[in-house]
Amino acid sequence: MQQGWFTRTFKGDRVIWGLVVLFMIYSLLAVYSSSVNVAFRSYGGNTTYFLRSQFIMLLISLVIIVVVHYLPYRIYSSLAGIFLIVSGALLILTLVFGARINEATRWLLIPGTGFRLQTSDLAKVALVIYLARTLSRYQHELTDFFLVTKYFIFPVAVICALIMPENLSTAVMIFGISIIIMFVGRVPVKFLIAYVTMAMAAVVIFALILSVFTEDNRVEVWKNRIENHFTGAGDADSDYQLNQAKIAISTGGLFGKAPGHSTQRNMLPQSNSDFIFAIIIEEYGLFLGAIPLILAYMILLFRGISIAKKCETAFPAFLVLSLVIMIVVQAIMNMMVAVGLIPVTGQTLPMVSWGRTSVLVMSFSIGAILSVSRVVTARMKKEVLPEEEIKDEGEKIYEAAKA
Repeated sequence: MQQGWFTRTFKGDRVIWGLVVLFMIYSLLAVYSSSVNVAFRSYGGNTTYFLRSQFIMLLISLVIIVVVHYLPYRIYSSLAGIFLIVSGALLILTLVFGARINEATRWLLIPGTGFRLQTSDLAKVALVIYLARTLSRYQHELTDFFLVTKYFIFPVAVICALIMPENLSTAVMIFGISIIIMFVGRVPVKFLIAYVTMAMAAVVIFALILSVFTEDNRVEVWKNRIENHFTGAGDADSDYQLNQAKIAISTGGLFGKAPGHSTQRNMLPQSNSDFIFAIIIEEYGLFLGAIPLILAYMILLFRGISIAKKCETAFPAFLVLSLVIMIVVQAIMNMMVAVGLIPVTGQTLPMVSWGRTSVLVMSFSIGAILSVSRVVTARMKKEVLPEEEIKDEGEKIYEAAKA
């Protein structure tokens, strides 16, 4: 039977393609609804500014997914080290020449384009690919503490150290993702405990040095956020974002206020990015907003595990697992912030929040997952085909003898 255009173009895991469509639908609906008033005030009455921007980014992301999922996944193994070095260099450039927005230098302005690149997003995916390659390469030597420290933790520590001065939450998240990936990759738990302990000590020492020798108030911001979250002692201003998100969630209830009827979008900063999950619950409720999205990310995780199990070699399996873990952990952190389970981190909801660099990076990641899935699916079809041909030939012989 001849394949249709859709089947020929979109290869790999059909469920993941369906999830991509679902994320994009939620993204367009939620971004438009959550940002219509901000767009009206900030862009001369153009209420569709953010919707148009997100629509263009999602179109670009779809092209990226299609292109990347056709690329052979082996190139990521060959280029993993180069990706990591380039991303580290970009982080250094960001610290020195980056654009300072909201009292933090996290973006690198590309000259002549007006496009701001959040280099920590690039470093995150580069590090994840590097860990997948390194796990597959040293799979039988992971009991060597010095080898694991040299080839695993040292690169992780360098990337996190370059991100931490301006974005502690992202550095902590990337370190946590790396630890989970190494745990999945069979790095001994005692090693991981030691690394976590050393990382906690390093963060405390860094904070002390920063507070003593500089006038930077970011340490005080970190301290206040953590203390306010666990003690509940913060005032209305310090907990403003979280309080508005809680109001949005509580008023959304089970079925929501209906699309476009959010009231907290007018009061909640970052309603179209960091806190978009709260707006989705306010408008679509628990049953049509929260549960479908949570299930979608869980399904993505399980589909990733299923693809990894079918891989014949270590690298594609670790690549899929690492990228899926990165996406799902970030999604969980975003949702936990919205409902008040952890302090505000500034992480977007993958493939749903309004964004640029984050959307492109997540699209590349999904494309790489589908690249592995495409190869696995094609191999399995080739393995099944001879049996089907034998069965068809047997039926033909039977029919001829019967006639």
